[in-house]
Amino acid sequence: ITVVPEIEMPGHAVAALAAYPEYSCTGGPFEVAKIWGVLDDVFCPKPETFAFLEDILSEVIELFPSEYIHIGGDECPKTRWKDCPHCQKLIQEKGLQDEHELQSYFIQTIEKFVNNKGRKIIGWDEILEGGLAPNAAVMSWRGTEGGIAAAQEKHFVVMSPGSHCYFDHYQGEPKNEPLAIGGYTPLHKVYEYQPIPEALNEEESTFILGAQANIWTEYMKTFDHVQYMIFPRITAMSEVLWGTAQPAHYEAFENRVVAHMRDWEKKGIRFSKAIYEVLSSVEIDTGNLYYNLKARQPEGIRYTNDGTEPHENSRSYSKAIPITKSQTIKTAYFENEQAKSSVITQDFVVSASTGKKIHLEYAPSKNFSQGKPETLIDGIQGDLERFGKNWLGFSGKDLVAVIDFEKPISFQKVTLNTYNGISSWIYLPRKVELLSSLDGKTYKKFLDLDEKTIQKNNGVIHEVFLPLKARYLKVVVQNYGTIPNGQPGAGNAAWLFIDEIIVE
Repeated sequence: ITVVPEIEMPGHAVAALAAYPEYSCTGGPFEVAKIWGVLDDVFCPKPETFAFLEDILSEVIELFPSEYIHIGGDECPKTRWKDCPHCQKLIQEKGLQDEHELQSYFIQTIEKFVNNKGRKIIGWDEILEGGLAPNAAVMSWRGTEGGIAAAQEKHFVVMSPGSHCYFDHYQGEPKNEPLAIGGYTPLHKVYEYQPIPEALNEEESTFILGAQANIWTEYMKTFDHVQYMIFPRITAMSEVLWGTAQPAHYEAFENRVVAHMRDWEKKGIRFSKAIYEVLSSVEIDTGNLYYNLKARQPEGIRYTNDGTEPHENSRSYSKAIPITKSQTIKTAYFENEQAKSSVITQDFVVSASTGKKIHLEYAPSKNFSQGKPETLIDGIQGDLERFGKNWLGFSGKDLVAVIDFEKPISFQKVTLNTYNGISSWIYLPRKVELLSSLDGKTYKKFLDLDEKTIQKNNGVIHEVFLPLKARYLKVVVQNYGTIPNGQPGAGNAAWLFIDEIIVE
């Protein structure tokens, strides 16, 4: 096992600046942050700062024999640099275009030092901004684009996208799991991961070193919790990186995991049993909703729709359950008449929009609910406490959705939720507009909610109005836009999260 140490720079440095404020742009004073997030105060690229960081790196290099030294480089706001006389003078002296190239200058200066020590640097994909240091390797976490760009420039890459490699995401039904930062990355999703992007040719693919599973611990107070989030997902990642993963034979892999579980129990290792949970999906066929259930052994699925808890003698699942009215379905998995999983409770809200045709002007991210527009009309609302499932996510984009009721109908209420989670860069929208049309060409606005009203209701849109008749409903939800300085994710595009659109 080779340990690769990470010393974060130039951002995520407030703890260091609290002790050594002279290496900042403003001189402080600073206080060690009490919550996580992206903070404006970063290292100032002046000679004494580099001397300070070189002293630290010299000690780190002596302690760790790894080929690579990780220098972070992610989430570095440029706010202080824009207002700093030294930084602005340095930009002019070095002929740099802007603060992004100043970050590249910072990283390249550090790389020269590390290279002179006989080592190489690796950093998060933000080190691509302003130009990549000559010999640097990249960890691609904000999707695969950064890794693809680096490999095409013949730089080595470790793939680590949040879509498959973040083990701080939920791995089972969020309501039954310990509180997590969000996201939903079950075992089968990790097992399906392909580290080498299809966009790379054969030569470029040789620059993909592998992948990395990340386990960030903001929400984990104990080592038992950390183990729970790692196991069994680490087994899936291992097979992916060994090249032995065969998604078509996932059942065989799952059987191996069950065998591992017996060994982990003997060793006192805590692990998730989410693989026993009943997995579900909603299928929409010609306007009709069907609830599909899946488990290790389909004959072991039991369910109820009368409010009672499922038991070994409850209804056995044999085919997709038609959803024709609002109801609650509870499911659990049994083996040898013994419950092996927790109960999954799913509430369905059937309304005039359920199962209808929907068109989105802008494509959502595939990382959430697989980017399926049908998420907005499948009868399932998102969890306002945990955004692991049943939400569509838009990075920097608005939601512009048109629902076709197929014929003119009368309605007087529209409900939808937007998620408020700024620590995860998810911001409430600036505006919500509702428009109606009889022909799908000419629309008339009948509701306009401003940012103040949306924030007052914490993103919950539940509007009743005078009855109107229309065939088409257009829902426009304006993204927050670029995240301002001083807020988590400053300088990046905000995420917009939206759940079910209910029309009554």
